[in-house]
Amino acid sequence: MTAAEISRIAGVTRATVSNWRRRHDDFPAPAGGNETSPLYDLETVRAWLRSRGQTSAAAPAEELRTLLRLHPAGAGPATPLLPLVLATSRRSPRELSELADLPDADLAARADAAVADLTSTLPQTEAAPFTAADAGIVRALIHCVREEGAQAALDVLAERELEDSASTGTYQTPDRLADLMARLLPADTVRVLDPACGSGTLLAAAARHGARKLYGQDALPVQAQRSAVRLLLATPDAAVSVQAGDSLRHDAFPQPPVDAVLCNPPYGDRDWGHDELAYDPRWAYGVPPRSEPELAWIQHALAHLHPGGYAVLLLPPATAARASGRRVRAELVRGGALRAVVALPSGAAAPLHIGLQLWILQTPEPDGPDRASVLFVDAGGERQQDRPRNRADSTPGSTGTRRRRDTLDWAELTDTVLAHWTAFRVNPDSFSDEPGIARAVPVLDLLDEVVDLTPARQVRALPADIDPAQVARQADDHRKQLTEHANLLAETAQGTWQPTGDSPRQWRTATLSDLARGGALEILRAATDTREKTEGARWRAENTGRLVLHGTDIADGVPASGTFLDSIPLKSSPVIAEGDILVRVFTGDGGNMARLADEQDIGVLLGHDLYLLRPDPTRLDPWFLAGFVGAHDNITGASTGSTTVHLQPGRLRVPLLPLQEQRRYGEAFRRVRELRTAARQATDVAREYADLLTTGLTAGALLPPETASI
Repeated sequence: MTAAEISRIAGVTRATVSNWRRRHDDFPAPAGGNETSPLYDLETVRAWLRSRGQTSAAAPAEELRTLLRLHPAGAGPATPLLPLVLATSRRSPRELSELADLPDADLAARADAAVADLTSTLPQTEAAPFTAADAGIVRALIHCVREEGAQAALDVLAERELEDSASTGTYQTPDRLADLMARLLPADTVRVLDPACGSGTLLAAAARHGARKLYGQDALPVQAQRSAVRLLLATPDAAVSVQAGDSLRHDAFPQPPVDAVLCNPPYGDRDWGHDELAYDPRWAYGVPPRSEPELAWIQHALAHLHPGGYAVLLLPPATAARASGRRVRAELVRGGALRAVVALPSGAAAPLHIGLQLWILQTPEPDGPDRASVLFVDAGGERQQDRPRNRADSTPGSTGTRRRRDTLDWAELTDTVLAHWTAFRVNPDSFSDEPGIARAVPVLDLLDEVVDLTPARQVRALPADIDPAQVARQADDHRKQLTEHANLLAETAQGTWQPTGDSPRQWRTATLSDLARGGALEILRAATDTREKTEGARWRAENTGRLVLHGTDIADGVPASGTFLDSIPLKSSPVIAEGDILVRVFTGDGGNMARLADEQDIGVLLGHDLYLLRPDPTRLDPWFLAGFVGAHDNITGASTGSTTVHLQPGRLRVPLLPLQEQRRYGEAFRRVRELRTAARQATDVAREYADLLTTGLTAGALLPPETASI
C-alpha cells in the first residue's frame, strides 16, 4: 500500500505519514516500490498503528475500498465478493463477528461454500475459489456489512468492478426519477421487466409500488449480479430473475409477456445489432435505422408486453425529432402505441446538461378504444406561474420565489407529471389542455412530414391563450419582489471585514476522529441494513410518514424531500436535533456540502447519504464547526474514491480555539450564510422577472416600455 493509503486508514494527512517515516525508527520498512514511491505491507502497517494505540479511523466501506485498490485491475476478488454480500446479509451481527475471527484458511473455505450455495440464485456466479490470501478482503467485507449494511458493501464492490469493465454509454437512474417512472404504471402492475437493468434502481422502484415478479437483464455481468443482489436484499418476498447478456441480441425473457417495462437504455450505441436483427419480428413498427438504437429499445419493450401493457422509457430528446427515425415514430403514433411524451428538466438524470424525455407506451388491445391523441407534457420548461396565463385562469400568478434553475423540485415535478398523465389515461377525450405545459394533440396533427414529438413544440401557448393584462400584473409583481430582495441583499452585505495581518493566521488543528474520541462530538449515520427484519420492521412502522433529509437537499439548500420510498431502506436513523451539523457523504456533484440544522430540519430523519455531527455545545460552537467542516479545501482533503468520491468525516480538521473565539467565527459564518441566502433569492427573482418579460414580449402580450428603464 502507498503512503496515501496509510493516511486514509489512519485518518491522518499524508504529511503526518511522512513525519512518522522520518521520526520513528520502528516505522515499517518499504516492502516494494521505489525510493520516491515506496509500497508497504498492509498487515505490518496495521500492527505498527496498533502498537501506538492508533486505531483505524477509516469507515469499514473505505477499508474495503482500500483493499480492493491493492489488487491490480481485474485481478482482485471483487466479483466473487458480490454474491458474498448477499450471503453475509443473512447473518446476525454475532455470526458475522464469529466469521471474521476464523483463521484465514477456514474463513476462505466458508466464503467458498457461501458463494457455491448461490450459483443458482445469481447470474454468472462462477466458482472462483477464495484462498487464505483473500482472508483480509473477506474480513473487510464482513466488517462493512456488519457496520454499514449490505448495500454499502455492494456499492463499493460494484464501483470497483465498473472501473475494471470500462463501461461507457450507460447512466444510473436517480432514485426519485425511478420512483416517478414506477408511479406512471397502473397500481395493479405485478410483472415488470427492465432489459437494461444496470444496478436495479427501476426494478427496486417498481417493487416499492407493488410489483412482485421482477425480471432484469444487463450486458455487464457485474451489473446483473449487483442488480440481483440489490433486489434480493430489498425485496425478499419478490420473485427475482436477473440475467447477464445483450438484451437486443440475446433476449433472456422472450416469454411470457409482462405487465410493464421500465427501462433507461444505453444511448447512441450504433453497434446495437442492426445488421443481424434486420428481420427480427420485434420490429412491428418498422426496422429501426442503425442510428436509432432508442427506437429498437422501444419496440423491444413493446414486444414483451401483454395487450394493454405499459412501457416507460427514459430517452434522449433527439429520439423525438431525428429525421432518420421519422417513419418508425409515425407508425408508433398511427398504431396507437405511443401514449405520452414528457420532457424533463436538465439535471433530472445524467447526462445532466440534457433535458431527457419519458416516453410512455402501451400495446394496442384488440377490442380496446381508439387512441386518437397523444399527451405531451413540458415539465422541463418554466413553471406555470412564469408563463403567460390562460384567459380562463383568473388567479394571479404566484408571487413566491420559484426554485433555482439548477435545483429540481422533485415533489412538484412528480405531482405535475402524474396529474396530467392520470387525467389523460382515465379519459383522453376530455383532457383539459394547459397551454405551455400540457396538451393532448390529435394523432392526425402529428403525422406531418417531420413527425416531431418534442413536447415544447407541441404544448406551446397560442396567442388566443394569453391574457396580456394578466402578464402585465405578473411583471409588476416580480418587479416589486426584485426591489425588495435587492434592498435586503444590500443590507445583508454591509460591514467591513478586516485582514488578519501581513500573512494568514496559523493555528493548531484536530481531526473530527480525535475530537470524537475525546467526547467533543459524535459522528452518526443512518443504518440501512435490513438483516434484522423484526427490529427493522418495527422501527420503520414507528416512523412511517416521517420526512427523510438527503444529500441532494443539502446540496440544493432545500428542506427534506425524502420519505420511506427511498430506494435504500432505513433500519434506523438519528433524528436531527438543534445544533446538529449535516454533511453529505458523496462530494463530487457540486452544491453545498454541509449546513447547520435549521428549524425545518429538526425532527427529520437522517438519510443514508448524510453524516450527522453532534457537537458538545460546551466545547464546540455549532456555527463554527459547520463553517470549517464545509470549507472546500477541508472537504477535498478528506475525500477519497475515483468513480464515486466519498467523504471520510473523521479526516476533516477544525482549528483548536477557545469557545469564546469559536463563537466569534461562528457568528461570521452565520452572516455569510445569510448573505448567500439573500443572494440566491435575489437571483431567483431576477431570473423569473427576465424570463417573464421575454416571454411577454415575444408572445405579443407586452409592449416595450416608453423609456429605457424597466
